[in-house]
Amino acid sequence: MAPPKSKKSAAVERPYPALAGSGRAAGARPRKAASRSLYSPAEVREIFRRFSVQRPEPEGELDYVNAFTLLVAVVLSAQATDAGVNKATKALFAAADTPAKMLALGEAKLGDYIRTIGLWRNKAKNVIALSKTLIDDYAGQVPQDRDELVKLPGVGRKTANVVLNVAFGQHTMAVDTHIFRIGNRIGLAPGKTPEQVEQGLLKVIPAEYMRHAHHWLILHGRYVCKARKPDCPVCVIADICKSKEKTTDVPAALVPIAPLDETFPVEA
Repeated sequence: MAPPKSKKSAAVERPYPALAGSGRAAGARPRKAASRSLYSPAEVREIFRRFSVQRPEPEGELDYVNAFTLLVAVVLSAQATDAGVNKATKALFAAADTPAKMLALGEAKLGDYIRTIGLWRNKAKNVIALSKTLIDDYAGQVPQDRDELVKLPGVGRKTANVVLNVAFGQHTMAVDTHIFRIGNRIGLAPGKTPEQVEQGLLKVIPAEYMRHAHHWLILHGRYVCKARKPDCPVCVIADICKSKEKTTDVPAALVPIAPLDETFPVEA
């Protein structure tokens, strides 16, 4: 399946915040791997129904032109802002939008393009190395399998999930710092590690919403359920949310609640 062109993707590889109280004293009994969601299946379905009304076709904020440039953009975005990556990759992708062109560009010239991005030297090495691997082992094509993607230099599980979801439409969940926070803060998919939160979300999110769930949650965490202070008064799921960190007592949802078996009309 050919990836869509001229789209964008969200996901920034940043360190995950540690959960308070996650440590335990020596000799203490081990805790369960992850807790259950605080929401019923009907509540989860309503949460994502509202997200789908709010943003019917969500897009992320990393620019790319094909699966390869998406992969490169996500690798470059580790511990960097999407805006900063986009500024550097605009000229880069005009010059090298395939593994062969990137390899021909070389590490030194690639470094000139991405010098404004944090950790650019190591990222340049990884991008050149992954380009060579794609040519040598995958006929220049980005593999559509997570196990194969994570073999590439600089590619971790989250990056692989972004590529599989955005470029190939697979139902994966790329857990970045925003999704990790939301999964625990509102109790949607509590977990001590990104993979625990990922598995929890994959378990509770209805299949019909999985295609865009990654973007909905990232954008919700970035612009509404913010790290320092959640903006509950403008939250479309505030009346369903079970978080103890609400910034208002009885926030009103901005999207009217339709019956769970009824499609909510989206105004033009």
